[in-house]
Amino acid sequence: MHAEGMVLRQQYVCGTPHAGVPHDRIGTRPANYVMRLAAGVMCLIAVPLIVFGANEGNGKLYEVRDGNKVDEQTLQGWKTWRALACERCHGAQQEGLVGPALVESMKVLTKEQFHEVIMNGRPEKGMPPFNTSQMVTKNWEGLYAYLKGRSNGDIQPGRLSPLE
Repeated sequence: MHAEGMVLRQQYVCGTPHAGVPHDRIGTRPANYVMRLAAGVMCLIAVPLIVFGANEGNGKLYEVRDGNKVDEQTLQGWKTWRALACERCHGAQQEGLVGPALVESMKVLTKEQFHEVIMNGRPEKGMPPFNTSQMVTKNWEGLYAYLKGRSNGDIQPGRLSPLE
């Protein structure tokens, strides 16, 4: 018992238990502990949205079935690939010709690096910038998803169609 007749019990101070706190103070966690806990929970929610993109509700970069049926964003990326005739340099199966084999490059290229290369090009290596192409500006993430799917072996070469 405390000198004033109160029972001493354990209390949490900054997330750690402390004994010897008067009974009338039990259960009062400091505000900074609660704020840190809330910040941790928010990080668990926010980080996946940043990494995978908020528009990818299922957390996947792309969705593919039967090797040639893909989600709408990935389909638009494939259409962008076709419209810009990227296969002239990178090959019809992304195996590389005068440009690098994207099925290999995409294994190590981050999304940010891909965006930088596609927008600014690599003129010293013969790759033009596509930052003035409205189609690329609108669909670069779908193009990234398509090429990652090809690199991962999930998307087969050739014609794609939408998931039904």
